[in-house]
Amino acid sequence: MSTKLFAKSLVTAAFLVCLIVLFMLGGCSGESAPTPEPPKVSVITVQPQSQALTTELAGRTQAFMVAEIRPQVGGIVQQRLFVEGAEVKAGQALYQLDAASYKAALAQAQASLAKARATLKSAQATARRDAQLAKIDAISQQDNEDAQASLLTAEAELQVAQADVDTARINLAYTRISSPVSGRIETSTVTPGALVVANQDSALTTVQQLDPMYVDVTQSTTELLRLKRDLASGVLQSNGEGEARISLKLDDGSLYAHEGRLKFSGVSVNEGTGTVTLRAQIANPDRLLLPGMYVRAVLEQARDDKAILIPQKAVTRSASGATSVLVVVNGKVEQRVLSIDRAVDNQWWVTAGLNAGDQVIVEGGQKVRVGDAVVAQNAGTRSRTQKATPVAIAQEG
Repeated sequence: MSTKLFAKSLVTAAFLVCLIVLFMLGGCSGESAPTPEPPKVSVITVQPQSQALTTELAGRTQAFMVAEIRPQVGGIVQQRLFVEGAEVKAGQALYQLDAASYKAALAQAQASLAKARATLKSAQATARRDAQLAKIDAISQQDNEDAQASLLTAEAELQVAQADVDTARINLAYTRISSPVSGRIETSTVTPGALVVANQDSALTTVQQLDPMYVDVTQSTTELLRLKRDLASGVLQSNGEGEARISLKLDDGSLYAHEGRLKFSGVSVNEGTGTVTLRAQIANPDRLLLPGMYVRAVLEQARDDKAILIPQKAVTRSASGATSVLVVVNGKVEQRVLSIDRAVDNQWWVTAGLNAGDQVIVEGGQKVRVGDAVVAQNAGTRSRTQKATPVAIAQEG
């Protein structure tokens, strides 16, 4: 009896629990489900800025001045007066030739000069005397004219003798061969005892001035024409400094400590390569640069005062290669197709597709689709001027 009563009580309790659950479910069915909040995305606000336009060009260093040392008179080399590889000054003696024959030639020329002076003195006295005698008809006019002509001849012979002395003195000075420029001297091709001749084909040595240095680079005419066209149209502005600045990347990838200036742009095009030569000048106080070194010259040629730069991580590419970004407009996601010029550090330089004030999604874009409502949170903007890394990519249509 008690067992049946207990079972009946359990059934009644279960029935009441079901009624309570149904009542609660029924009461909640009239309430609407809460609306989920729009996802949050990080954005940057596009702010045009002044941006230097740089081009990276391959080139090689050249000595500022190169002097190949050759004798201007012949003779036997008596002494080498320098240390190979050392720095020499302009005017410093490098070689001494045997000067004996040149000293003798100078002495002979000086003797001839003294003789010419004596001859001139005699001719002057004769000319004065004959001129007075001719006035009183003591001598013929012909004799007087001959005396005056002899005087002119003596004066000319004196000038010749003086020139011979000057030439002999110059040749004697040439037996001491000096450096015409300051710089670093290379190895000598001759030793004491060698016979050299005037203006011989082979140089005795070479002196190169290494501070400053030249850097010769080549630029394609296509790039040069594009730059000039953009400058003429106002898309780009000249840097206004007269001479474009350059910086160097050495062959080991390191950045050279000193900046240079563009000094010369070629006036003709290499027909074989379609390039023009640009020459820059750069300081080299530590002699780190040597002639013939391969370098990459980063040349600042112009400036865009309204450049638009966006982080590279914000840009996506389609299967066709088109670049685009997601922007937030009135709280909703839109897609913009871009034209990109080049990389600037970790950013892209955008030439079309964005305007000042646009909010570009830089984080959270993978969680949203075009047309979705989002909450934009400012990720900060970058406004400092940078130099463009010269890595051009194809223009997107």
